[in-house]
This record gives sequence, C-alpha cells and structure tokens, in this order.
Amino acid sequence: MRMNNVMLVGRLVKTPDLFVTEAGKKGSFITLAVARPYKNQNGEYETDFLDCTLWTGIAETTAEYCKTGDVIGVIGKLQSRIIENDDGSKYKKIEVVADRVSFISSKNSDNTSEDDVIDDSANDEDTNDINKEEEREKESKKQKNKQ
Repeated sequence: MRMNNVMLVGRLVKTPDLFVTEAGKKGSFITLAVARPYKNQNGEYETDFLDCTLWTGIAETTAEYCKTGDVIGVIGKLQSRIIENDDGSKYKKIEVVADRVSFISSKNSDNTSEDDVIDDSANDEDTNDINKEEEREKESKKQKNKQ
C-alpha cells in the first residue's frame, strides 16, 4: 500500500494571486506559515513556511475569499519537481498539491468557519461551480444573520 497524504493548518503568508496556464487552467501558489507545536533549545516556537499549489476551483475560490494572515487548512499530496534557474542550475522543489482547502478563520473578521470547505479531489469543474455557489449562499446567510 502506498500513501501520500498531507494535512496542514496555517496562516497565509500573502494574499493568493490567481494565474492562468497556457492551456487555460487556473491556479495559485500559496505559502502557509505552520507553527511547530514544540519549543526549540532556546525556548522559542519555530515556524515552517510550506509551499502549496492550488488548481481550478480551489485556486479561484481561495484567491477570491482569502488574504494575508487568514488561517486555512489544506489537505493534499506531496509532489516534487525539478526547477531550472536562469543560469541553467537545477534544484528539486517539494510542494503540497491541494485536494481540499478549508477556510478556518479570517484575520480581519469572524465570517468564516470550519464548515467553509472547498474540495477539488475529483478536479471536476461542475463540482467546483457547485462549491462556489454554496459558498456564496453561506456568505449571504451570514450577512443576513448579522443584520
């Protein structure tokens, strides 16, 4: 049995930017700041900065609703690829490719909850459109409840 699953919860280092590939596929690269649950030798907590790649509906929705400092959860898989620099040197990059993103909390508001989940495990555009519509409905209900 082979398993490649990653689950992270952390803060967005910067507001996600959406890009479109030459093939027309939408994506976003994000970095999560994930605090380690223990102190180092100096008695301080350290933080890991982990790169994640989001595709299609997950990328669009995350870019639309999330910003620097928001806490999100990412479930996905590790992937490695070789990157070639302008000078011709190469290095291996390891990143998390997201299958699912959960909006846990916003730094500037309490409008999000653990129920706000975007799932792209099937990479199905129809499913992503449904998820976006559900997100809009949830946001509309939250706005009505505040009034």
